[in-house]
Amino acid sequence: MDHPGLDELRANAAALPPAPAAMATYLEQVRTRAYTITDRDVEALKATGLSEDEIFEQTVAAAIGEGLRRLDLARTVVR
Repeated sequence: MDHPGLDELRANAAALPPAPAAMATYLEQVRTRAYTITDRDVEALKATGLSEDEIFEQTVAAAIGEGLRRLDLARTVVR
């Protein structure tokens, strides 16, 4: 069983609407190599018509989702 805070994170991330297709490459970058994201990446998304709020929410959801995925995987290894 997860810690109540983790349950809340999972629920919040799951409640977000699906990301627009224009964000697919960016969100993969968030999940696999977030350290390479620059202001230019965010500006490119804004140029497609996405709002800063939408970019932020989808970025956080992707990061949380990936963090939880890795936590779940680690738990299977430790058990």
